[in-house]
Amino acid sequence: MISYVVPEDIPSCSARSFLKEKGVSGSLFRRIKNSGSLYVNGCPVHAVGTILRAGDTVSYAYPETPQEIEPEEIPLDIRYEDADLVIVNKPAGLLVHPTPKTVNGTLANALLWHYRQNGEPTAFHCVHRLDRMTSGLLLAAKRPEIQHLLSTKEGKLFHREYLAVAEGVLTPESGTISLPIARDPESIITRIVSPDGKPAVTDYRTERIFSVGSFGTCSLLRLTLVTGRTHQIRVHLSHIGHPLLGDDLYGGSPACISRQALHAGRICLRHPITGKTLDIHAEPPEDIRRLLPENTDLRVNL
Repeated sequence: MISYVVPEDIPSCSARSFLKEKGVSGSLFRRIKNSGSLYVNGCPVHAVGTILRAGDTVSYAYPETPQEIEPEEIPLDIRYEDADLVIVNKPAGLLVHPTPKTVNGTLANALLWHYRQNGEPTAFHCVHRLDRMTSGLLLAAKRPEIQHLLSTKEGKLFHREYLAVAEGVLTPESGTISLPIARDPESIITRIVSPDGKPAVTDYRTERIFSVGSFGTCSLLRLTLVTGRTHQIRVHLSHIGHPLLGDDLYGGSPACISRQALHAGRICLRHPITGKTLDIHAEPPEDIRRLLPENTDLRVNL
């Protein structure tokens, strides 16, 4: 059962509008209504037409939408967790969500096992995704309304920062790539820059220029996603002639690393319930670190 107290500065409002501010989407509100699980000050009420007043305690429960995901014991590197959300440092190679061909061995399977071990009945509510071969921090909500608050356009509360090794030297050394991205009509996997695509904006800053083994000159980049399109960083950098090292899908050389050299190193967010600022970071794994000069400073420096 989830409960909130109506603040004193709200003289009156509908239960629907109050819960909407708490992240309860229209579909979730209908589930609460249909299950008859809305309470005010401990008494059951009709979800539609109920008026709340300052000091009221409004509570609700809802049935989780069934998910055909099997809990599976898989090690997790959890960097932050509370009753509302969890932030996991995902290794490269771990798929985030099951697919028709891969139903086990994913982050979703692992998190469901973790939840069940802690007595939490929650389903898997991923706020964003990482490509299978991209390592780093991923944010998941423990309730659908938390997911809604964190992922809706008007409620974006989190900032994502990536570290990447790109081929060559970008000019200028920092800037913004604003190029629309669409599906490649000739592939079910790849994306392309296209005037018919959706807006996509990536901010980047060159941290260091160095030589990588036999390949040659590369750049360590710190990138921030303004939008979150599929393969956005990979497509943008490839399009401007600086693909990620190891990203053979988008023209990068696989000579020095067996996957795209991309790591989600930081998530900064305002907690949707407590308002507390969380700033979570994780250094890149060994396969990326060994590409870099020994004295490379990977600390957060915005």
